[in-house]
Amino acid sequence: MLVSLNWLEQYVNLGNDTPEALAEKITKTGIEVDAIHHVAQKSEGVVVGYVEDCYGHPNADKLNVCDVNVGEESLQIVCGAPNVAKGQKVAVALPGAVLPGNFKIKKTKLRGVESNGMICSLNELGIEEAYLPKGSEDGIFVFPDDVEVGQSITQYLNLDDVILEFDLTPNRSDALSMLGVAYEVAAILDEEVKLPLIELDESNEKATDYIDVDVQAKEDNPYYGAFMVKNITVKPSPLWMRNYLMAAGIRPINNVVDITNFVLLEYGQPLHAFDYDKFNAKQVLVRRATKDETINTLDDQERVLNEEHLVITNGEKPTAIAGVMGGSDSEVDESTTTVLLEAAYFEPKRVRRAVKDHQLRSESSARFEKGVDPNRVKEAGQRAASLLQTYANGQVLEGVSEFDQLDRSHKQVEFTSARVNARLGTSISDDQIGIILDKLGFTYQQDGENFVATIPTRRQDIVRFEDMLEEVARIYGYDQLDYTLPQGAQQAGGLTQKQSLKRYVKSYMEGAGLMEAITYSLTSEARSQQLVSPEVASVHPTPVRLSMPMSEEHSTLRLSALPEMLATLSYNSARKQQDLGFYELGSVFVSKELNVTKQPEEQTRLAAALTGQWLTHAWQQEVKKVDFFLIKGVLEGLFERLGVKATYKPVQMDGMHPGRTAQIYIDSVPVGFVGQIHPLTQKAYNLKETYVFDIDFDHLATVYDDVPRFEKIARYPSISRDVALVVDESVTAHDLIETIEQHAGHLLKSVHVFDQYQGDNLEDGKKSLAFNLLYLDPDRTLTDDEVEASYQAITEAVAKEHQASLRS
Repeated sequence: MLVSLNWLEQYVNLGNDTPEALAEKITKTGIEVDAIHHVAQKSEGVVVGYVEDCYGHPNADKLNVCDVNVGEESLQIVCGAPNVAKGQKVAVALPGAVLPGNFKIKKTKLRGVESNGMICSLNELGIEEAYLPKGSEDGIFVFPDDVEVGQSITQYLNLDDVILEFDLTPNRSDALSMLGVAYEVAAILDEEVKLPLIELDESNEKATDYIDVDVQAKEDNPYYGAFMVKNITVKPSPLWMRNYLMAAGIRPINNVVDITNFVLLEYGQPLHAFDYDKFNAKQVLVRRATKDETINTLDDQERVLNEEHLVITNGEKPTAIAGVMGGSDSEVDESTTTVLLEAAYFEPKRVRRAVKDHQLRSESSARFEKGVDPNRVKEAGQRAASLLQTYANGQVLEGVSEFDQLDRSHKQVEFTSARVNARLGTSISDDQIGIILDKLGFTYQQDGENFVATIPTRRQDIVRFEDMLEEVARIYGYDQLDYTLPQGAQQAGGLTQKQSLKRYVKSYMEGAGLMEAITYSLTSEARSQQLVSPEVASVHPTPVRLSMPMSEEHSTLRLSALPEMLATLSYNSARKQQDLGFYELGSVFVSKELNVTKQPEEQTRLAAALTGQWLTHAWQQEVKKVDFFLIKGVLEGLFERLGVKATYKPVQMDGMHPGRTAQIYIDSVPVGFVGQIHPLTQKAYNLKETYVFDIDFDHLATVYDDVPRFEKIARYPSISRDVALVVDESVTAHDLIETIEQHAGHLLKSVHVFDQYQGDNLEDGKKSLAFNLLYLDPDRTLTDDEVEASYQAITEAVAKEHQASLRS
């Protein structure tokens, strides 16, 4: 909702507050002001001028020379606007004027002819093109005849206006009107609301002689009022009205349409004007549409209707979709002389259904959907008829042809000041509560601390004690409520061990160079069975399908985050982002039942996917592509940080490369896998070589011990020995490392593989694995004999258990 402060000033005294100060007060009472906009940037030295003469430029076909009276003098101005003409009143920037954008106007010559100023368009005065009146987009703005020559244009064009942009919650539909906002601001500033004056000079003819109203869908349309206005003249609406509409974000069209829009914004009550002659009937029939019935709406689209839609008809065919949009057959245009003015109350659910089916959300439908004030429906029609009488020279017929079964009763809420204070932790007196109710414009009965408040129908959001409690609290002032710490045995909150571990793991993954991805927990049925970790697939083979999915693409709860992550990689890769590394710490949903009847179990897993180049140093001509050892290194770095020892064993998995995939074990418990995506799977996702891992974070959290440990820096030197062992191809480095660690003794600090060789000087079926052994004692210097003894024990053990021999 865009609220013009100049317009709002017509209903409530805003005092001397700056727009920023007023916006802060409104925000503090519960309606958030999202932004503050100025209608136009500040300009100086721009006045109303009268074009006394206008003739062609002697040296330019598209320029005109104008003699313009600006009050105290006449100026010669060269103008290139196509619509400039003699007899117009226009906006003139005098020499020395400053236009928006710090554009300074100087005396100059254009094609040899002196020009002393500039005739301006609204766009040049800083008004956005979206808000320009129809027909003024490509030329200068022409004022109506009643403006005074020589006066500043600011007051005429509303250029000093400030717009507050409200971010309304759905329950505050009352603030979708200027009067609703006026009541709100009046309560905040403790001012009175000045309601519009409705003056009708009705003719002797009766509206009922021209139109009859018949409502068949009474529940959908409990009130329908038809006003008749004859002998109207369609022309531009008054300048002040156009200014207010533009400030509210609505483009002016003509006086009839503008008046209905003006009353819509003023009262929050949508209206619709039909051309009575085009309506071509003396009856308004409101009914449900029939199946496949059609209507051509004002946007020149044919709409196919059904039995769920409410339509306004002339007894034969639809002329409007109720509360949404009128039909093009009865549209008001320059030839219209008689207007049938509709003021009605439509059931919100019925309007919402039509809006959803036809994707036709509008200012009118937005208000009908949330519910309009039943006591303003007829009054809004009278207000519009009064304006048509004044600004369209219309003759308003007596009375209104109507159908009326509308409930206009007021709700009542009972409460006590003691209960209010108990809930708010305040000591607001009975008199203060009475003052707050007066500010809100609520009538009430009081018996000591007992209150019975009668709620105006404009505030349909107030139905119970909690609603009234909120009203008292926000007008009293949220910032005046006491704040205290909870009493009792409570203590300051903190993160659980698992929450802390999550944050640490995320920090590590991002420090390793990966970006966090958050993918859908819902996926397709086919993807839900892809790349499922072996320990999950063996126990929970059946993915859980939603009973009522919104689409097949999001129909099944995932068993792995990897398929959707690969889809994310594919999406980015298709947009020329080739070097990618994502991780996700999220949930999978598992069930042991073949036919799921119970809530699935939610498990947390850590997954990652990498593709492309990992490192590129153009200067050193160094490129490092993502490979198996890189992604395994990321995992090992994490395990090392957490003090967890993991082992890896080859595994065959659907969707994974048969020779580059390993299952991960922690303390002999399978917790996930790491490896390369199968080439066929990569092709299906339009990816190049891609490597992934998926591990059970819940198990990781159970084995992780967050007790800090300290290992002092050794003061004595270490001894490093290398050993190259020739073994069968079937023997893994992991098996050899386990044997080395079991027989090396306590002096062995670490062991790792640094080379593998197969080829010349080795028998077929054999390979050489080279290990680096690091010995260290933190309390003393080692001797060669101690290291040699350990070395011999190692060679004997690997020879016995793995038939390993030293490579010569």
